[in-house]
Amino acid sequence: MGSRPKFIEDLSRGAAEAATLSTPLGDEALLDAYSRTVVGALERVQQAVAFISVERRVPGGANGRNPRGAHPRGGQGGTGSGFIFTPDGYLLTNSHVVHGATHIRVTLADGGTFDADLVGDDPDSDLAVLRIGSAEALPHVELGESGKLRVGQIAIAVGNPLGLVQTVTTGVVSALGRSLRSNSGRMIYDVIQTDAALNPGNSGGPLINSAGQVIGVNTAIIAGAQAISFATAIDTAKWVIMQLFAHGRVRRAYIGVAGTSSPISRRVQRYFGLPSASGVHVMEVVKTSPAAIGGLRTGDRIVAIDALPVDSVDSLQRTLDVTRIDRVVNVTVLRGAQKLELEVTPIEQAA
Repeated sequence: MGSRPKFIEDLSRGAAEAATLSTPLGDEALLDAYSRTVVGALERVQQAVAFISVERRVPGGANGRNPRGAHPRGGQGGTGSGFIFTPDGYLLTNSHVVHGATHIRVTLADGGTFDADLVGDDPDSDLAVLRIGSAEALPHVELGESGKLRVGQIAIAVGNPLGLVQTVTTGVVSALGRSLRSNSGRMIYDVIQTDAALNPGNSGGPLINSAGQVIGVNTAIIAGAQAISFATAIDTAKWVIMQLFAHGRVRRAYIGVAGTSSPISRRVQRYFGLPSASGVHVMEVVKTSPAAIGGLRTGDRIVAIDALPVDSVDSLQRTLDVTRIDRVVNVTVLRGAQKLELEVTPIEQAA
């Protein structure tokens, strides 16, 4: 008999390979690269992610009568997420999770529970810092750098949605530099948009990258929308943390402008010798504000304060820190074909 046709040989070889692959393998060997990345990142943070429960006083709940939904101890209950960022027990969460709480309870991944003290909260950025006491060093996360993020990279959200502890959702960074209005009415800038699913209870949990570093604090969703979630950038959170440690609240310098981050053409950048290819386009100047008194106008583009580059609304807010309250600062703006230096005296933003 002659040799078998080639397609018969191919079928025989394929059957032999399939038989080899059918040999039982452990789950670890079957994980694809994406799964290994997510699992590895989660393992670096999950022991530091906490479930937070709070009690608040209920207005009008006198005479020992609690309205429906009230906590047995006499306060309205609420839950959220948070994460430990230092080994001595400091946690980061959302302001709206703990603001106005009369009692805060933190439950860790290993089941340990602690009463928590509020170090400080900042409704304007929707961030808060808590402290729990522990005789031992606690597992904690590594804070990353949100300024190095790129759209499309992996984003992993960890939290306790609807009370379901240690829930993980994955997606990508959908957009950067978004703006979001906080519960106080102030705009939060430099917000990360992701399609990692968030639900009530995720608030305050970490958004992490593929290396397990925290890149944002999960904050909000748009009701009725799908795959649109937001997290406060961790670079903003770092600044807020330092303010809360130093003052118990965030002290901000106020000049009275509303603006948006805006690109600057290469030609204009080269002509004026600007260090950055973006600035802050002034959309509104509040009447009688320090900015109005100093001569800023709608349409100006702020590019520096005291020679420090201002390339976004977030960097403008960072530059206007407590050290510049009641002190004359030089604001560099582009107005038409001119580069101007204006003197403005910021005041302290009202609490």
